[in-house]
Amino acid sequence: MKSTREKVLQTIKIYPKSTVVEIAEKVGINAISVRHHLTNLQADGLLAAEEERHGVGRPRLVFILTNKGEEKFPTRYFHLTNSIIEQLKEMLPEKEVKNIFKGMADKLTANYKTIISSMSIEERLDLLKNIMVQEGFDLKWKKKNNKYIIYEIYCPFYQVGKHHPEICMFDKTLIANILSIPAKRIKHSKMENNLCKYTISPLYKNDRTKSFSHLGSR
Repeated sequence: MKSTREKVLQTIKIYPKSTVVEIAEKVGINAISVRHHLTNLQADGLLAAEEERHGVGRPRLVFILTNKGEEKFPTRYFHLTNSIIEQLKEMLPEKEVKNIFKGMADKLTANYKTIISSMSIEERLDLLKNIMVQEGFDLKWKKKNNKYIIYEIYCPFYQVGKHHPEICMFDKTLIANILSIPAKRIKHSKMENNLCKYTISPLYKNDRTKSFSHLGSR
């Protein structure tokens, strides 16, 4: 039997952009209880609220699932993606499989080479965050002593990555290319929630002039 929380989430999945009143009617609970669940679901990053014009008067607040929320409803594409990667791993050496994900990141970042040449490391980190948000990620970074640490708050490849960690080569290469540093200077580790953390070792002045061609060895 589904919990009330699950029913609220499923209702928004089936009826996106529902209001509090509409959700309460479909789930069969009062609006106060719905608001409580919506607040918790938003805090967990599963829902987003947005204002919607509806005739005259003030806009109404409606709710939609975030990418993280969508992952609560597994679809066939997870199965398909896992099957494709499994086939690749059976047919190709490990290095070549990783190079596929590296190549995806190289293609995505190819047009940024000129832009980043005049940027500071922290400007590049902000650019990296914006690029990864467009790709469905959510992350934050901070400086700790003489290192920079990148924390993934949400990863669109989370479910696939649990079975195929090679996919993390995409993230790592993206970071290396935008920061314009060798990938060996990036330490990849997992956090308690199984999302990725990347620690950037101390940077040097000549890092600002490195080009993507220096990122070949991994």
